[in-house]
Amino acid sequence: MTFIHPLKIGSVTIKNNLILAPMAGITDSPFRVLCLRGGAGLVCAEMVSAHALHYGNAKSGKMLQVNPKEHPVSMQVFGSDEQTIAEAVKNAESCGADIVDLNAGCPVKKINKAGAGCVLMKDEAKLARLLSAAVKSVAIPVTLKTRIALNHKEFLGARLAKLAEDCGAAAVTLHARAAADVHSGEPDVDALAKACAAVKIPVIGNGGVLNASRVKEFMEAGCQGVMIGRGAVGNPFIFQDICDELAGKTPTSKDPKKRLEIYLNLIEENIAFYGERIGINRSRKTAGYWIKDFPNAAQVRGVFVRLDALSDIRKLFAQTLAGL
Repeated sequence: MTFIHPLKIGSVTIKNNLILAPMAGITDSPFRVLCLRGGAGLVCAEMVSAHALHYGNAKSGKMLQVNPKEHPVSMQVFGSDEQTIAEAVKNAESCGADIVDLNAGCPVKKINKAGAGCVLMKDEAKLARLLSAAVKSVAIPVTLKTRIALNHKEFLGARLAKLAEDCGAAAVTLHARAAADVHSGEPDVDALAKACAAVKIPVIGNGGVLNASRVKEFMEAGCQGVMIGRGAVGNPFIFQDICDELAGKTPTSKDPKKRLEIYLNLIEENIAFYGERIGINRSRKTAGYWIKDFPNAAQVRGVFVRLDALSDIRKLFAQTLAGL
């Protein structure tokens, strides 16, 4: 069985079937660019409120911006009424998104109180109306991201996948945990397999993907693609690592030198997108993921978090790399 291969999602064909998941506060444009360099076949933006877009919220509007370097990209929207969802997906299309995704799986209470996210799993008729409105509003492919269940009493994965197919969605991403589990526990591969067997559109498996073994497990269950979220946060090159593992090679990003080079790349992308002050500030938040596991890592990290200029950061990293 060939685990890594191109994947067709409606009219869009991506180079491979490893996909970056949408993650609030993480999958901004600089991070997406780096994940594409790190081997992702498709990157997904953090979810945007259809309601906020409807009322012209500037921050939400900026989240739809597409960097020419980040294609193919999927923009994810969330909302609770057909009109604003239709407007949001049109906005995403006009901003350059290749695919647009509807979120019906987020378990965050603030999102759920607004009638969006995983609460849509309780009202399949409403979910169908929202998804159909999105599909009818744009020429680009529309996908659905949801979960296999709200809790462990009733598994909905197969039924929701069929709903997505019937509404014209080009693919469905299923997080293989119940909404009640959030991000804990083992993914339910059997539930994924049932969903895959129920539809002809691609089912993309998501949840707990940290290595090649999980990718193989999801693909053997019938998934045509695999979405990676938290596993990419500290390593945007996890996609290439998995390809290397499946090919019997040693992943290169585990090397401290390679990791620091990737991190500098991310800092530079953040600065290009946000400006030097904000870009460096955002980069500091993930320093613990990157500057570790080599001699004097703690000291390097301590110096790094006090630097405010890219030139000084480049000098520190050059000195550190020379000593490794």
